[in-house]
Amino acid sequence: MTWADAFDIFIRIAILMAVIIAFSRVFGLRSFSKLSGFDFAVTVALGSVLANGITALDKSLWVPILAIAALFVWQMVVAPIRTRWTWFENTLDNRPLVVVENGEILEANLHQADMTRADLWAKLRDANVGGLAQVQAAVVETTGVFTVLHGHDRISPELLEDVRR
Repeated sequence: MTWADAFDIFIRIAILMAVIIAFSRVFGLRSFSKLSGFDFAVTVALGSVLANGITALDKSLWVPILAIAALFVWQMVVAPIRTRWTWFENTLDNRPLVVVENGEILEANLHQADMTRADLWAKLRDANVGGLAQVQAAVVETTGVFTVLHGHDRISPELLEDVRR
């Protein structure tokens, strides 16, 4: 690698980051939301395109710029379709899955989520849970994020309305 290559990498970083920031400002808050599995996939793809665009010094800078633009447009086209047609949303996204409910581990769901008990204990510790009895619900969300609802207050049924049991 030469000094010219290093300089080219810094220029590419500056340009591609400016492009991503500009697109995220134009397309709004959903750009990196990771609200759904689809959003998560777009975010990962953007990272991959950015990394490739920075390091592929033999390729034109227009290739990653066009790919970034296409991913932002694709996300903004698909997002309203997901909200309008449930079947489309169900095709693109996983539904959240309860793995603990009212202090009881749902073994079949834990297995379906490809989680071990060790994984569960780690996630509960991370959520500052002192005991399994405190857990009203532990959910693997559509993006793979683990959510724990715990405490003394009863949770609202609406929070688990669309969650698989």
